[in-house]
Amino acid sequence: MQDSADGTMAAAAGPCASIPADHMAFIRQVLDRVGDKWSMLIIAVVEDGPLRYTDLQRRIPGISQRMLTRTLQQLQQDGLITRTAYAEVPPRVEYALAPLGQGLHEIVLRLIGWAADHHDEIRAHHGSLEGRAGSPPGS
Repeated sequence: MQDSADGTMAAAAGPCASIPADHMAFIRQVLDRVGDKWSMLIIAVVEDGPLRYTDLQRRIPGISQRMLTRTLQQLQQDGLITRTAYAEVPPRVEYALAPLGQGLHEIVLRLIGWAADHHDEIRAHHGSLEGRAGSPPGS
């Protein structure tokens, strides 16, 4: 597929062939963000929302405050979640899945489910490769 703006070619075949070349860098950024483990877990749990920051932190074991804050900001910037601040004392902020994020939610749940379903199998493969770490390639 030829991109009419600058004449560059997109991929010759496969899923990238229908994407204009000048869109690829941005699409890679989006895939990097939504494919991030913390982003996927936030998108998965915020469906139960709106949720407060502390609720999100409790539902996502292992995420640091810094990473949760940063990931929430990025997901909000991308339009995948919404942030609503209430003028109360003490202040209350809630996060919810935005309409754009709802289409991604089902995909994320399926991917997380696949990872959970195949956990033992993947772990076994890791173990077998670690045992052969000292072996020459192809042995």
